[in-house]
Amino acid sequence: MKLYGEGHLNLDAPLSDYYKCFKRSNKKNLSLRQVLAHQARLKPYIIFWQEAKKDNGDYKRRTFKTSYSKKYPIRITDNLFMHKRYHKKMHKAIKKSELRDKKEYVYSGLAFLLMPDMIEDVTDQEFESYLQREIYQPIGADNLTYNPTEQFSIDEIIPTEYDTLWRHQLVHGTVHDEAAAMLDGVSCNAGLFGSAESLSRLFQLYLNKGSWDGRQIISERAVEMFTSYQYDDNRRGLGFDKPLREYDAELSYVAESSSPRSFGHSGFTGTMVWADPEHELVYVFLSNRVYPYRSHRNLYRLSLRPQLHQAVYDYVNSLTFDL
Repeated sequence: MKLYGEGHLNLDAPLSDYYKCFKRSNKKNLSLRQVLAHQARLKPYIIFWQEAKKDNGDYKRRTFKTSYSKKYPIRITDNLFMHKRYHKKMHKAIKKSELRDKKEYVYSGLAFLLMPDMIEDVTDQEFESYLQREIYQPIGADNLTYNPTEQFSIDEIIPTEYDTLWRHQLVHGTVHDEAAAMLDGVSCNAGLFGSAESLSRLFQLYLNKGSWDGRQIISERAVEMFTSYQYDDNRRGLGFDKPLREYDAELSYVAESSSPRSFGHSGFTGTMVWADPEHELVYVFLSNRVYPYRSHRNLYRLSLRPQLHQAVYDYVNSLTFDL
């Protein structure tokens, strides 16, 4: 949003203008708008750690080792370290991945894995430093960070799950998503840790149309563009999720009272944050449905998130103000 508002990004230019590695690929003519709205025909996901294994279960050369070294510096667990250049193989796998036949909404995190590199190319600045300096620090969002153990003690961080598939240990203080973990915890599809207060500040910034204490941090035009529906047959904004165009209690994770102008996002582990300009409301819900195991689905089965979200609307609407 910030870069678009400052004129550094064209949402409808070929994606290869920003992802140079896509120049000679089937993705060269995809647009950033299509990617951000999940309408770019990209595969939903690639299980990269499985791609690094041979048929016999051993890891391929130059993928993973059981001990740290200069060539294997990326820590996955205390006993598993990734080759320093394996991320290039991940980029190549995304580049070579097939496109879906139909141009329709299908959630994909693949391009979001590459966005920190893209943003660094556009800004000529390190991704995390740029985020902190340009957005988080000015609004006092002190607890939004990647790799939180670099700033916080482990007992201040909520554990995620016992990973029985790959890491075979409790995931605590590191990103849950396997692909983001392989990118050293820094990605745009997963990996951001934070508190309810910091998230509420970030979404209040969006609710303020990019303004904070008299300073225009993100352009109003950009916020309005990114938080709007983009395609007739797709409920997404750009990056943001939005309410279903026709409410369906079986499919929606947001309140029925959410206005068409509202926007937000949910997370795999059970989190959700939502802003509604029409009601001047920011709602942050932090939970962990996958602890201790991701097989737990009561959050979905009992429709807890939309019910709690609706309860907030009902409470606010019940208040009587002295005018």
